Formats: sequence, C-alpha cells, structure tokens
Amino acid sequence: MLYRQITGQIQHHFPGCPVAVASCWSDPAAPAPPNLQAGMSEILDKRPVHILHLEDSRVDHALVKFALQRSKLPSEVVLVDTLDDFKRELLSGRFDVVLADYHLPGFTGMDAWDVVRELGIEIPYVILSGAIGETAAVDAMHRGVSDYLLKDSMHRLSHVIERAIEVSQTRRERARAAEELAASRKRLAELAEHLQTSIEQERANIAREIHDDIGGSLAAVKLDLAWVGRHAQDGHVLQHVATAMEMLQHALGASQRIMMNLRPPILDQGLVAAVQWLAGGFERRTGMRVTIRRSSDQIEVPMDVQLVAYRTAQEALTNIAKHTKATAVDIDLSDGEGVLTLEVTDNGQGLSPEALRKAESFGLLGLRERAAKVDGWLDVSSSSKGTSVILSVPLISPHNPNNPDSAANAAEEAHDQGDFV
Repeated sequence: MLYRQITGQIQHHFPGCPVAVASCWSDPAAPAPPNLQAGMSEILDKRPVHILHLEDSRVDHALVKFALQRSKLPSEVVLVDTLDDFKRELLSGRFDVVLADYHLPGFTGMDAWDVVRELGIEIPYVILSGAIGETAAVDAMHRGVSDYLLKDSMHRLSHVIERAIEVSQTRRERARAAEELAASRKRLAELAEHLQTSIEQERANIAREIHDDIGGSLAAVKLDLAWVGRHAQDGHVLQHVATAMEMLQHALGASQRIMMNLRPPILDQGLVAAVQWLAGGFERRTGMRVTIRRSSDQIEVPMDVQLVAYRTAQEALTNIAKHTKATAVDIDLSDGEGVLTLEVTDNGQGLSPEALRKAESFGLLGLRERAAKVDGWLDVSSSSKGTSVILSVPLISPHNPNNPDSAANAAEEAHDQGDFV
C-alpha cells in the first residue's frame, strides 16, 4: 500500500517521470535505471549534503528523497518525527541543512526552529510544507528561517537547499571576517597604547636625566665661571667669562624649556592651573585671545584623566596655530554630572571633511586612543565658522580609579607635541 502511495505521489509531483523510474527510486532494492547510470559516477565523486528531515509522513519523506535523487544532488537524508529525536540528531553536528514540515503532531516546524536557536546552532533551516499561509511564511522568514517551499514545488527543492547552504556559508564567513577585523583593531589599539606608553615613559626618563645630569652640570659650570669672574683681573678673560655666562644661561633656559615640554611641573597643581598655564603660553606665542571658562577653580580628577585632558587641549591649540587662521579661542572645562568635559573652540576657517578623515591625521587618532584609554570619547566638528574639539570622560570608571597607583603610573607619562592634522 505504501509503495503504491509513493508511486502515485511521484507521478503526481513529477508527471514526466516514467513509472519504472519512480518504482526503482522508491524501492531501495531495485537497480538504477539505465538513463541515470551515466551520471552516477559523477554524483558519487561529490560530497553528499547531509540533510535532517523533520517529517511525520513517510510518503512525503520518500518524495523528498526522490526529488533530490532526480535533481542529481548527492545527499544523505535522516528522518525524524519528534522533537526529542530532532534535538538528538541536531546535536550530533553532522548535518548541513534542516528540512522541516510546518504541521507536525503536537508541535510545528517553528517550535523546532526555536529549539535550534536555543541550542545556538548555526544551520540552514527550510520549511517544507504542503499548505502554509502567507502570514505564517512571512513570520517564519522574519524569525530567521532560511527559506520555505511548498510541497507542490518539489522540483525546486535542490535549488532551495543549495541556496540556503550558500547563504548560510556566506553569513558565517562574514561573521568570521567581522570577528577577525575586530580582533585586528583591538590588537592595533593595544599596540598604539603600548607605543604611546613607551614613548611617554622614555620622555619622562629623558626629562629626569636632563634635570639631574645636564642641569646639575650646567649649574656647576655656572658656579665655576662666576668664581673665575670674581678673581680674574685681565679684561679679555672677563669678556670671555661674560660671553660664556650668557651662553650658559641660554643652555639652562633651553634645558628647562625641554623639561617643561616633556613633563610640565604645572600638572602637579591640578588640571585648571595646567590648562591656564598652557593657554597663557599659547596666547603669548600667537597673539590670539584665549578665554577660559571653568566650573570651579579646582577640578579634582584622577591623574591619568588629567593628563589626557591636558594633552587634548595642547594638541587642539597646536592645531589651531598651524591650520585654522583663527583670532580667538574659547576653552570650556567642567566636571558636571560626573563627566569631565573639555571643549576647545576657535573662530577660524575650519577644516574640510577630507582633512579630518585623511590617513595622515595620526594626531587625531592618538587623541581618540588616549580618550578611549580612560573610557572617554572625542568629538571633532568643523565648519566655516571654526573647529570644535570636545573631550568627554566619565569620572566613575574602572579605568579611572582615584588611587595612588593610578596617579603614580600617570605621573610617568610624558608630554606629546604632535598636532592632529
């Protein structure tokens, strides 16, 4: 009886198929018909598609197998008809695709799809049903099902399966590429942070050596020249001593200026004082008017945050002096609502989007990396009326603990003179 049902269904769904073909492919013991034997060697050379078929009708299962064989798609099909069996086979991990009937005894194909998602298994899932309404089909696709096919269109089954597998593979490759890209970006960020930390530590070491060695030696030479000047009687000797003292004073000033650039001592007096000192020097050098607005005279922040804010202000001012042709600068500094905010705005000609995006803007990238290091972020905007650089740093953050260790580590960081355009 089952054999006749299968044969009749095959004739119904595949009217051009000879009865002999239908019979032999419905009966596993029968030999392959002559007109199919020619392609058998080619089919066997291909890796078969492993299909998990969730279906309660043996007739429909036989139709699926026949449709796949007739399309010459190498396949191995395993039939299950309960959720427990479906879950067990699914966990074996040996299947490439799932074909599921929509209406099953006691559950639906979407219930089985929920099991797939709960298990976190990435596998193409195709609904194969004799009658599924448009609403149910749309809902299934919205919930992530790969595709659906009516049993009346069984001749398209191999195409649907191949497309579902291809789309799934593409999605997995895209996800893997995204993960690799994210990992690469993380490694680059870590490398940039390591390089910046190394540079800052080296600059701090250089500043100490200048102070301890060069500064001490110059001071000793100055004392010796002063002694010579007091005891010498010859006019030519005194003239040479005066010239040497002038050059020595210039060297002392240069060493102090280098030390200030590497690690400004003003940072020890707090962020507000450091920004005021920075703005005063900028105003004297460039002649631009600098206006500072602050929420209070003392803004207490962790040392590492203080250094990030100071360097952001310094690089923003350097950029203004080099590129914007501004005449005035406004600096706003506040710590309201638990967020440190530093905004440096100028009234210059602004920067084009291309200038902001160009690959050479390593200074801007450095500012963003520094901000991210203390869980902050940097916004840069520009128009024909000027450019604005805004640094925001939450003051409650696991990376910004107000403890001696954090302050000690940050104190070793050096001052960066780079500009960001």
